[in-house]
Amino acid sequence: MRFFETRTEKTELVILAFFVVWFLLTILAPLTLPAGSVEDLSGSTGAIDNGDAIGEMNPLAAAIYTLGDAYCHQISERSYHLNGNQMPFCSRDEGIFLGLAIGMTVAVVTRYEISALVLILGFAPIAIDGLVQLFTTYESSNPLRVITGLLAGTVFSLLISLFVREIMGDRNAKRSIGEKKSPRGQ
Repeated sequence: MRFFETRTEKTELVILAFFVVWFLLTILAPLTLPAGSVEDLSGSTGAIDNGDAIGEMNPLAAAIYTLGDAYCHQISERSYHLNGNQMPFCSRDEGIFLGLAIGMTVAVVTRYEISALVLILGFAPIAIDGLVQLFTTYESSNPLRVITGLLAGTVFSLLISLFVREIMGDRNAKRSIGEKKSPRGQ
């Protein structure tokens, strides 16, 4: 069978393209701005805290930074900087975005089975790191945030692919997490 014959494969490819383009846009946004023009965007999730700074940006960067402002805390110390500019999303979010692209790449090129253990191993680190930070004085590092986000994003993308396969009726895909095939393969 050739790749990308079925609606499921085409849908997964579209999702992969979206995840890759989104990740690249979040990397590109600070590079399209003058060096050192975006400094501390620290704020709160669910609010537009940096409207004045965003209003001075080019339309592409403004759109990406507005989404970051609305959906991410953008704490400067928890974010990476490119071109001397703080990125529009924190390091954990960037890890999630990269993980979504990696996971969907795996889904597009392979037929896989995902077990409950893989789900736990993929989501537990981000949950543990985030909860420990929330309830203690512990502060994780940006590389650790990227890794926990990457794991969670990858596993989440594999789950998205399984849902797509189930919804679209792809009988060649695994039907659900941990499901065993009958002896006759039905």
